[in-house]
Amino acid sequence: MQSDAAAEQPAAGDVLRALDERSPSAFYWQLTLLATLGGFLFGYDTSNIGSALNFIPYGLTGFAEGYLVAGASIGAAVGAICAGPLTDRLGRKSLLIADAAIYAGGAVLSAVTPDAAVLLIARTLIGLAIGADSAIATAYIAEYAPRSRRGSLSMLQQWMITIGILVAYLVAIVVFRLLPESLAYSVDWRLTLGLGAVPAIIGLILRTQMPESPRWLLRRGRYADVQKAVAKLGIEASADDIEATAQRLERTDARADRQVKWTKGVRRALFVVCGFFVFQQITGINVPLYYGPHLLAPLFAGSASDKITQTVSGVEVTAIMTAVNVAATYFAFRYIDRVGRRKLSMGGYAGMIIFALVAAGGLAFLGGTTKIIVVMIGLSLFIASFAVGVGGTGWLLQGEVFPTAVRGQAASIGATTDWVANFVLIEVFPVWQTGIGLPWVLVCFAGLCVVAIVFIHRFLPETKGLSVEAITEVFEREAAGKRT
Repeated sequence: MQSDAAAEQPAAGDVLRALDERSPSAFYWQLTLLATLGGFLFGYDTSNIGSALNFIPYGLTGFAEGYLVAGASIGAAVGAICAGPLTDRLGRKSLLIADAAIYAGGAVLSAVTPDAAVLLIARTLIGLAIGADSAIATAYIAEYAPRSRRGSLSMLQQWMITIGILVAYLVAIVVFRLLPESLAYSVDWRLTLGLGAVPAIIGLILRTQMPESPRWLLRRGRYADVQKAVAKLGIEASADDIEATAQRLERTDARADRQVKWTKGVRRALFVVCGFFVFQQITGINVPLYYGPHLLAPLFAGSASDKITQTVSGVEVTAIMTAVNVAATYFAFRYIDRVGRRKLSMGGYAGMIIFALVAAGGLAFLGGTTKIIVVMIGLSLFIASFAVGVGGTGWLLQGEVFPTAVRGQAASIGATTDWVANFVLIEVFPVWQTGIGLPWVLVCFAGLCVVAIVFIHRFLPETKGLSVEAITEVFEREAAGKRT
């Protein structure tokens, strides 16, 4: 990776202020894409199992089959909670490198697995990497991103997730259409799972060139390394500048009594992030993305068609909705720093309410081609509403609302909450659908979106345009009963 040639002097000797006020250059975007490569692998590796599941020849049933689909989420919850203390102790960069190695190992093991047990182990390893990366990436980005573009840079995490999901479905379509049908149960599914190793290995190599988080280095007293890190980010700082910044941080910490790191404000921020993540999952976004091939294949391919035809048809339909997801996330990227976190997320949930009800109405009251069109429109715009206002906002908040001293630990708790909620939805949905039917499940999702809007309106302060240190102070004031 090449850093920028042009360097800026820190404002009045304050390195962190210079970071906050700097315009993001090409190097910032390259660095952020590399940091969010785990988001791509997150999307790819959680989605490719849906395409491969019908052809894995190990006769998995019951718990084993459920674990094959949901095991990545379980592993992710464990990976996220373990990553927090490790990243605060060892640094953001070293954990991101380790995650890429685990991704690569899990993907290769999935492709060459000799039996079901090894495949389940491989999926668990991938889950560990997914969870750890989701806990670290946005925290790392928030610690170098300029405050005016922190939302846009952090939103790349969600965009990369959506691209990973789309690529997983496109790879499955290519593999199952181009290779002979006779290979579906021997080669196709292994290739679909194993190709995730390619971007992981590339990321493993390139992540070794990333600068460590300058805020983390300052907290650890590694001033020479701070100087090297900010130089890569385009800021020319002297040893005196860095020591002056460190002293300013120490005074700020003393005023805020950071010896007790888990203050009321930090706990309030953690409550808001965890609540946001729970609503992000239980309002149903992963139903069309994870279960789309299974739910929509009969509508498009017909129940009398063979398994490969049904699988490909279901994957193609889900790929269309995933493409909508990618396109809509672009608008979140463009407007998160202009509109703000509160308005965009409440607007996203409002759209989800409307289009969940549209899809439910199409399923319940229509038939034939009209039913297919209305359901596709409803589900696609349901996904688009989520992508614009909700999907990336949670990851952004997770990275920006905690103080540096506990950011890794707090972000990991938030990510763990997200993955546990994800797992619960995946496990509960089939029973839920059998009990009341898919239309009424969608109505329930709409009701939960209403509750999510109330939660955001009541508890989430606007954080756009603030430094990460200023955001911490906002939550401290709110915890003390002072509305901001």
